[in-house]
Amino acid sequence: MTTGWIIIIAVVVLLVYLIGIYNKLVRFKNQFENAFAQIEVQLKRRYDLIPNLVETAKAYLTHERETLEAVISARNQAAAALPNAAKDPTNAGAMQQLGGAESALGSALGRLNVVMEAYPDLKANQNMMQVSEELTSTENRVAFSRQAFNDAVMTYNTYRQSFPPVVFASFFGHSKDANLLEFADSAEIQAAPKVNF
Repeated sequence: MTTGWIIIIAVVVLLVYLIGIYNKLVRFKNQFENAFAQIEVQLKRRYDLIPNLVETAKAYLTHERETLEAVISARNQAAAALPNAAKDPTNAGAMQQLGGAESALGSALGRLNVVMEAYPDLKANQNMMQVSEELTSTENRVAFSRQAFNDAVMTYNTYRQSFPPVVFASFFGHSKDANLLEFADSAEIQAAPKVNF
C-alpha cells in the first residue's frame, strides 16, 4: 500500500515538474516574440519617417538623386523583409535577411547624411530638423528594442538548451532555438547614428 502511494506521489511530482518546464518554455517564447513585436513597431516608424526625410531633402538635393533613390530602395527592401521575420522570429533565414536589409538601410542613410552636410540651407530647414530628430530618436528606440529582443532570445535559448528542459523541449513544440537579430555592421550599429543639422 505504501509503495503505491510513493509511486502516485512520484508521478504527481514529475507531472508538476514537466508542467513547470512547459510553462517556462511558453513564457520565454512569448517574451522574445513580444520583444520582436517592439522592434517591428520601431522599424515601421523608421520606415514611415524615411520618405518624409527624403521628400524634405529633395528640393535641396537636386543633384543627388542617386543617393535619394538608394535610401528609398534600401528602405523598401527592409520594409519587405520585416513581415517575414515578424511571422516567425525563429526563422534564421528571415532574421538574416532583415539584418542585411537593415544594414543596407543604415549605410544608405549614412551616405545621405554625408551628402546633406554640404547643404547648409537644408541643415537649417525646420522640417528637416524635426524629421531628423524623430529619426534619431527612433534609431535609439530600435537599438533598445533590439537589445531587449536579443536578451529575451538568449534567455529562451539558454533555458531550452539546459538540462532537463532540453529533453522535453521538442516534445512540447520547442524544437529549435530562436535567432538573434544581428546586423551585418554590428560594430557600427553600437554607436547611435549621427544626424547633424
